[in-house]
Amino acid sequence: MELEYFTSREKALLGERYEALHTPLTEAPARGLTLNGLRPGARAAVEGCGLALAPSPFCREGYRLTDPSQRPGLHPYHKAGVYYLQEPSASAPAPLLGVEPGCRVLDLCAAPGGKSSQLASALAGQGLLVSNEYDPARAAVLRGNLERMGVPNALVLNETPDHIARALPGFFDRVLVDAPCSGEGMFRKEPQAMAQHNPGLVAQCARRGAEILEAAARCLAPGSRLVYSTCTFAPEEDEGQIGRFLSLHPEFRLEDCGVSFGSPGEQNRLCGYEADASLMRRIWPGQGGEGHFMACLSKSPDAPAGARPGKGRPKREKPARTPPLWAEFAGRYFPFLEKARVLEAGGRLYILPPALPAEALAGGLHVIRAGVLAGSLSKGRFEPDHHLFMVWGARCQNREELTLDDERTAAFLRGEEIEAKTAAAGYCGVLVDGFALGFGKVSGGKVKNHLPKALRNLK
Repeated sequence: MELEYFTSREKALLGERYEALHTPLTEAPARGLTLNGLRPGARAAVEGCGLALAPSPFCREGYRLTDPSQRPGLHPYHKAGVYYLQEPSASAPAPLLGVEPGCRVLDLCAAPGGKSSQLASALAGQGLLVSNEYDPARAAVLRGNLERMGVPNALVLNETPDHIARALPGFFDRVLVDAPCSGEGMFRKEPQAMAQHNPGLVAQCARRGAEILEAAARCLAPGSRLVYSTCTFAPEEDEGQIGRFLSLHPEFRLEDCGVSFGSPGEQNRLCGYEADASLMRRIWPGQGGEGHFMACLSKSPDAPAGARPGKGRPKREKPARTPPLWAEFAGRYFPFLEKARVLEAGGRLYILPPALPAEALAGGLHVIRAGVLAGSLSKGRFEPDHHLFMVWGARCQNREELTLDDERTAAFLRGEEIEAKTAAAGYCGVLVDGFALGFGKVSGGKVKNHLPKALRNLK
């Protein structure tokens, strides 16, 4: 019944185009990967590492995976955050934001982290990325993926969009809403999406997407840009959603997405609202991906900026005292971090992004990661964390340099102790072809493995 509702609706809307745009659900889903711009040399490394690849039409950093027998999730480059496994069409929305280094960017529905990783790459370590996920379990996955990708300037939240809008109104230069949706573009990839699909789910997701869009509009600064996207084809969640939003928000203008891939949006999906659907963009399964919808919106420079709740200005942040144990550690291994902005909380030390405002931490938001977790202070010593080395391991003063064909690489990823050949005694970054895998501690000519157990290749 559920599939019958979907196919009858799409055939009515598309007519004779249905067969060409909606490929059979029995076909294998498209697979892809997206390069991490925070890893210098990622393109040459990935193109030469033996994976079967073809360029993706949806993103300059994207590729299609063409050999279904390969398991790129187990490759050392994946473990090192050189690329993110991402269905090809899912890489399309993030570049539409036009993020530049220094921007303040919000990814409002960010898990599992593919689009946030793209936004972080565009920021190039400058500015601020706020990545939010409402579901706690998915927020933990988001945090782990941004850690693996070596993102230094992210604030990861587990919050409602409304709470973020109340805490940081008009704060962001760019906002991405990759809205939770009925998942019609996931039918080939996740059979459960097909099994649970029904008209009630579409209506529920449309209502939820509308609420998120309202919060996103409040978060966006005047004169700035918002991109809305879904991985579904339902009119109520796509063209109709944007038409409804524009009818309520005259301060927003629909912009051309400025890309040639896929197809324009469709006027017969506006659900009775008035808008130029041709400015929106669709990717159908028959066009090389599983499916995506995108719309670009700009907020008028004359729109009200929004005011933060409460009276007066936020309290000025007091300069943090650099813990001596951290200063000693950083001076030896990461001298460029000696004067970094640090926060000590619960015995843990975080390196905060310079662009992170004090009110983001003092506004009652549920923060699950602020900047980079450098390590912990306990029992008179500093113990570094895996996150520190995933971000800056390639710049560590002490490094164990591995290569793809070095048998020690696979051994390290299994969690084993390996022979030290390039690193001196003490903590060391462990790299594969210059990309950070984690860290260890050298003693007696051996690198004691500090790779977290959850990240080891145990199969």
